[in-house]
Formats: sequence, C-alpha cells, structure tokens
Amino acid sequence: MGDRERIVPASMQGLVERAGYVPAVKVGDTVYCAGQVGRTADLAVIADPEAQFIACWENLRLVLAAAGCTFDDVVDMTTYHVHMSAHMPVFREVKNRVFPRGTCAWTAIGVAELAHPGLLVEIKCVAVQRRTAGG
Repeated sequence: MGDRERIVPASMQGLVERAGYVPAVKVGDTVYCAGQVGRTADLAVIADPEAQFIACWENLRLVLAAAGCTFDDVVDMTTYHVHMSAHMPVFREVKNRVFPRGTCAWTAIGVAELAHPGLLVEIKCVAVQRRTAGG
C-alpha cells in the first residue's frame, strides 16, 4: 500500500473480517475514517438512541486513537442521520459532551436508512495529525 497505513483497532478486527473494509486509512499525517456507527464490539446495534450515539462517538475515538489522533485533530466531519429531526436534539447534546465545539467543518445529512436496521447515525471524518515539537 505504499505510504498508506491501515488503521484497525483490535476491537474492530471482526468488522474487517465481516465487512471487508478498514475503519481508517492514514496517508502521511491525514487520517480518513470510514463512517462509524453505534454498535458493540460484537457488531450488535444499540437500540437506545442516546446510548447508540455515545457508542458511535466512542468507536470514532478508538479509530482516531489507533491512528495517533484525537477529536481535536478532526478537520472535516459528515454525519448521516436516520429520522434526523427526531434525534438531532439528543445527538447534539451527546456531541457537545464529547466532541470539541467549533473546531472542524461539519455537514449533517438526513438519510432514509444506514447499513443495518436500527442504526440512527453514522459519523465519517478526516483528521490531520498534529506534529509534536521536534517531530
């Protein structure tokens, strides 16, 4: 893959085997994250909207951490929402608890459905790893 690095947190190895894609690819200092959803490590969809949104952010955090990044490194984010008007207030509340406000470009899109029944949101992002002093 040349300068491409596959990013697969240990807890997501089953996803790679089942779905055939990696959670992220790092090229240089840039990390391209596949859409993350609110599922458990064994790929079960979490039914409660708030708990699903929390798990979704945690899954994104795990992918970014495996690439040497944090939420502060995210420069562009797209969120895909099923029943957007019904769930956006809870989604925003969770987002405001866990993700730094006003630090990246964000596009929110309403969709009819996601890859599996019961999924309410998918978060896709691009992060640029910050260089440390001397690095």
